[in-house]
Amino acid sequence: MKGMNPFKSIAVPRPICWVSTVSVDGVDNLAPYSQFSNVGFDPPYVMFCGHPKSDGSRKDSVVNAENTGCFVHNLVTYDLRDAMNISSKPSGPEVDEFVEAGLTKLDSEVVKAKRVAESPIQLECEYVTTIRLPGSTPLCHSDIVIGRVVRMHIDESYILPNGKLDIIKLRPLSRLGYADYTSITEVFEMSTGSMKKAPVPGSYGWMSPESLKEKATFENI
Repeated sequence: MKGMNPFKSIAVPRPICWVSTVSVDGVDNLAPYSQFSNVGFDPPYVMFCGHPKSDGSRKDSVVNAENTGCFVHNLVTYDLRDAMNISSKPSGPEVDEFVEAGLTKLDSEVVKAKRVAESPIQLECEYVTTIRLPGSTPLCHSDIVIGRVVRMHIDESYILPNGKLDIIKLRPLSRLGYADYTSITEVFEMSTGSMKKAPVPGSYGWMSPESLKEKATFENI
């Protein structure tokens, strides 16, 4: 088989982690990563994966997170697709992608990295560790960066009466591989019956009231 590598479109749709960081020199950085997921609930953790630049150097987001101990995940919606795309262009560590993309900066409450004001959901994260996966060539290794969420900011207008997020209204942007993207326009529910019960402390999907109170900020942002 010749042409595009089909592997890149197998694990889809992939949510985009729009990572904002700050360098040790104080330069703000913003870049999207489509290899992203949550990896825990209480406490909540998230991860994103960065690959080397074309010159073999590590991604600025990875370096900044390690050097400053923090990063912020900003949710990318369909309306923010163009700004996200602008911030994805290769650039040096001296470039401020907030400025390039015409975005507004917000100070974080816990970490040093700025937030994207236009994003309806922002997760302030403290850096935990980087896992290096070897590649077949020096340009193919993977840096998996894991952070602990220490503050959540959610625009209240996207929260439904039952406490769930209004995913249809949010229209999160996801990548399908290559230059293909999609956004969520349909949601359906399937249950085994066990999900009707209240979450058991310490179980899947559960967050302690104390943790939620301390970590979440619901606001009009």
